[in-house]
Amino acid sequence: QVQLVESGGGLAQAGDSLRLSCAASGRTFSMYVMAWFRQAPGKEREFVSFIRWDGGTTVYADSVKGRFTMSRDNVENKVSLQMNNLKPEDTALYYCAARTSPGVSTSSLVYNYWGQGTQVTVSS
Repeated sequence: QVQLVESGGGLAQAGDSLRLSCAASGRTFSMYVMAWFRQAPGKEREFVSFIRWDGGTTVYADSVKGRFTMSRDNVENKVSLQMNNLKPEDTALYYCAARTSPGVSTSSLVYNYWGQGTQVTVSS
């Protein structure tokens, strides 16, 4: 089992920055990739970014590319999402997810562990 706990959400204005963190515990040695997803009210959960736990390869959704940066800390077993130049359309509940089998994907269906989410609200 892997437990994930997100933190760092909050209120921001357009153009501001926020940093989200996700702390992993449990069988963290089994993690292959970690990701961030988000879900706005009335919308489906969408991919934001993922990072491979071993090599650090990152992939971003086009909507956040150039504004968001995902990083990992293998020692402290956590990932972070630095969000710059926030836009009102970034408003959503942000989830951290982990996959413990080989393979990377932008689909939420392949991630088998999820955090509870942290709310990010951006006003114009």
